[in-house]
Amino acid sequence: MPQSALPARRFGRVLLTNDDGINAPGLALLAELAAEIADEVWVVAPEKDQSGMSRAVTLMAPLRVEERGPRRYAVTGTPSDCAIFGLRHLLKDSAPDLVLSGVNRGANVGDEVPYSGTVAAALTARLLGVPAIAFSQVVTDRTHVRWDTTRALLPRALDHALGLRVAGNAVLNVNFPDLDAADVGDVVVTRQSRGTLDRIDVEARTDLRGGNYYWMSFRRHMPILGPDTDAGALKHGLISITPIGFDMTAPEGIA
Repeated sequence: MPQSALPARRFGRVLLTNDDGINAPGLALLAELAAEIADEVWVVAPEKDQSGMSRAVTLMAPLRVEERGPRRYAVTGTPSDCAIFGLRHLLKDSAPDLVLSGVNRGANVGDEVPYSGTVAAALTARLLGVPAIAFSQVVTDRTHVRWDTTRALLPRALDHALGLRVAGNAVLNVNFPDLDAADVGDVVVTRQSRGTLDRIDVEARTDLRGGNYYWMSFRRHMPILGPDTDAGALKHGLISITPIGFDMTAPEGIA
């Protein structure tokens, strides 16, 4: 697939955030695109990696904020903190037209979506009244991230997302497959899949001084899924766009 053209729609002001931190390459790519479609691009992102923070907000400690350049701020907090700080402090009198979150290094699909700080930042922005889209680049080998795929396909995915009519308070969760851009197929609207997380374990280790420390270990399982699901679409080489909302009601529980 050739590199996509920029979206036709233009914005006055766009706010960017992520959960990988302000120096992450995915955020730099997003900023490149945003500069082409917006008159003003604001960046408010965590000062360090805050992956897996979900919708956590900092309530028991102050936030420290460092200006890293024009309209660019690093925050000592979570992705949701960044969205709140940007929308309720920096831009409280001049709200952005759109919030873009990402581009995350790694997929945000299936059972793991609720843990995602990338998606959470978008949800927080939507909760505060601003439309938002989250982006993630699937990674199979963490030493080889296909940022060239992201760069080539991000304009097309954003253009498609902007053309969708999103009901209620949903945000759009976009995932790019771990393929060369030329091998990626269509953009499809999907549902969140289930059964992609097998288990979460705690791995105990010992440091050089004999002290104990622990890592959380996610064990993933990829069931056979159709292209109408986020994980299934990616396995079929498609770009997945999934509407994600706030309602966590289990219908089977009601029944």
